[in-house]
Amino acid sequence: MKRILTLLSTLVVLQLAPGLATAQETYRIKPGDVLRIEVLEDSSINRDTLVLPDGRVSVPLAGTVAAGGRTLGQVRSSIVSELAPNFASEPTVFVSLARLAREDPQFPMPEPEEPTIEIYVLGQVNTPGKVAVAPGTTMLQALAQIGGFSQFAARKRIQLRRVDSTGRERVYRVNYNEILAGRSNIGMTVMAPGDVIIVPERRLFE
Repeated sequence: MKRILTLLSTLVVLQLAPGLATAQETYRIKPGDVLRIEVLEDSSINRDTLVLPDGRVSVPLAGTVAAGGRTLGQVRSSIVSELAPNFASEPTVFVSLARLAREDPQFPMPEPEEPTIEIYVLGQVNTPGKVAVAPGTTMLQALAQIGGFSQFAARKRIQLRRVDSTGRERVYRVNYNEILAGRSNIGMTVMAPGDVIIVPERRLFE
């Protein structure tokens, strides 16, 4: 009941101050702003949420919603659209500007992080372990990123292990010498999240 009275009071204030309402609707949201989101039908969603450097905000049940460069009304419409499947009827959503982005140059907004995927490299390489690589990185580029092979690497018997969409692991044989000779293009295979590259130890006289 208290929440309903608060929201109704907000509506009354906006009716009495049309200039304020107009300013809120014409303002273009930017990263660093804080939005107050309230849903009349489900108070657990209510929160103040930061507009991230990529211009998005996170809303429970709605996921991430684009906010940067848009008005409050446009963001509200998007949230209503994303939340609608979770309610019997269209939810009542209020979006307002809780706080403006900090303008102090001593507190610059952080640069958005470059997306990465994680792969694993085991065996006779210079830096084995979990490796974060950029999407689109090829197998050869990943091997270069970890510093290449150790002196004991069996370069003809490298394995690329990948789990497909059915959960089945597939093992691909990689002969690095064939790649160097231009007789194989498997080195151009683009890495997928969770890929495992295994470089076994060279046998005697191999």
